[in-house]
Amino acid sequence: GAAAMATVPEVDIDADGTFKYILVRLQRPGGEERRDIVRGTKAAEFHNHIFEKVNPEMEKLGFECKCLGGGKIEHNSKDKKIRVFGLSTGYGKADHSVTVELLKKVYTDYEITWSDDKK
Repeated sequence: GAAAMATVPEVDIDADGTFKYILVRLQRPGGEERRDIVRGTKAAEFHNHIFEKVNPEMEKLGFECKCLGGGKIEHNSKDKKIRVFGLSTGYGKADHSVTVELLKKVYTDYEITWSDDKK
């Protein structure tokens, strides 16, 4: 897979609502290049459902995936606010501050916050 890592969107989350998310690190096998991506959707009942969808997509492109943890995202598109919180039972808590930095690159005019609150 000669796909450039830069072509993989850093953020892919639902346009609205509260849902689970994971932080995933992409790496080229044996390579130094890496990219952290955020994936979240209401369609996922559990955090591993998101990973099970992302992993094969990225493997096809020639990248190894590692889940760095998870949490929840509350996306209020009307008020342009995103809140990152909670954790994943299976993967542990993602570094929400990293997630917020990635979200800010995409949602540039949003107010984006994070906390370790469970809800």
